[in-house]
Amino acid sequence: MKPVWVVDDDRSIRWVLEKTLSREGIPFKSFASATEAISLLEQGAEPPQVLMSDIRMPGQSGLDLLQVVKAEHPNVPVIIMTAYSDLESAVAAFQGGAFEYLPKPFDVDQAVELIRRAIDESMHQIGAVEEVAVAPEILGQAPAMQEVFRAIGRLALSHATVLITGESGAGKELVARALHRHSPRADKPFIAINTAAIPKDLLESELFGHERGAFTGAQAQRRGRFEQAEGGTLFLDEIGDMPAELQTRLLRVLSDGHFYRVGGHAPVKANVRVIAATHQHLEARVKDGLFREDLFHRLNVIRIRLPSLRERREDIPLLVRHFLQKSARELGVEAKRVSEPAMKYLSGLDFQGNVRQLENLCHWLTVMAPAQQVEVGDLPPEIREATPALVAGNWETALEQEVDRLLLCGGGQVHDVLVQAFERILISRALAHTGGRRIEAALALGIGRNTITRKIAELGIEGGKEQAGAE
Repeated sequence: MKPVWVVDDDRSIRWVLEKTLSREGIPFKSFASATEAISLLEQGAEPPQVLMSDIRMPGQSGLDLLQVVKAEHPNVPVIIMTAYSDLESAVAAFQGGAFEYLPKPFDVDQAVELIRRAIDESMHQIGAVEEVAVAPEILGQAPAMQEVFRAIGRLALSHATVLITGESGAGKELVARALHRHSPRADKPFIAINTAAIPKDLLESELFGHERGAFTGAQAQRRGRFEQAEGGTLFLDEIGDMPAELQTRLLRVLSDGHFYRVGGHAPVKANVRVIAATHQHLEARVKDGLFREDLFHRLNVIRIRLPSLRERREDIPLLVRHFLQKSARELGVEAKRVSEPAMKYLSGLDFQGNVRQLENLCHWLTVMAPAQQVEVGDLPPEIREATPALVAGNWETALEQEVDRLLLCGGGQVHDVLVQAFERILISRALAHTGGRRIEAALALGIGRNTITRKIAELGIEGGKEQAGAE
């Protein structure tokens, strides 16, 4: 391994890092100025494995050194150190390609961990990044997604109205677009409108258009979404929130095939395939009188249910890799990789925001994660603090994820917290199984009566019967 370069005009900082690196068995080379390091590089010296540099030094700055190193040796991780923790320095460091920004004074163990991560990063073969083919429209290997794909395939030649149901963020519009692209209307417009996002007073004009002078401000005739989608597909998202009077107008269009612009008297023919979507339970809304039953049956010709991300956890690694590649292309940077522990942790989360939340997370990681390889500790705080779900009944996986979470939160009591929680659940469930009879519970668990009595007292468990007659 090549040496780690330490560049700092502060002799005490160099001394601390030299002693630390020596203790850890990591080769190093020290410089009192950026000018000295730059001069050595310009003479053709082999670049370092990792560079640690202060920002503000006499002569050339650490940012000047960063620029030189990144121009000639872009794969060398650079850790910027500074006692001036200001926004401008941090932004300049990261914009210059810094691996991480380390404010002084820093914890020595933290610095060592950061150096080791930077070494691992530098030794990774950048050229080994897998080439990603043109991404398909929708990704998914889970059985529930395969059912969605089959439904899209069967509907390829159909003009039937489709109702897509699923939680917010699950990708209902992607399914609608796929249905359009694989239909005979593919060469015509696909027009999408979120009926819940447009004020009630404007929605009618937005859907059906208006004539000039139909209302104050209507200075010219306007084509609505139905006309814009002529010959193609109109996607009505969040249809469950459509106002009652517009439900009536939509029913008439679906029944008669024509509509009237607001303020108009001449019927306009509608040659449009309608695809509707909702995250709500429409049958319940019909029962509550909030949605017309006849419109529900008109829309519910063919229904496609899109599973939540919780129902297809096996797709999370596939989606993470896809979204990281996508974000990297958009930002013009190299795509991040997710370590196996971090991917395992992500796969155990519920992701209430579904695929949309996962995509946003991947974009955050592309911008904010310090290294090319993302570890659990690089995840945003709200993700690290989330409680992993029990994956497919695998309590051991869930336990591993909970251990990771508690270790990240710190506190030093992980063992005691988990052991007590485990014993409390174990004994409580055994007592529930035996109706509170301690001897039977102890026998079922394979422990002694004295042990279970002591544990019940220590853990504050209620419900155990210790009287002989009760047992």
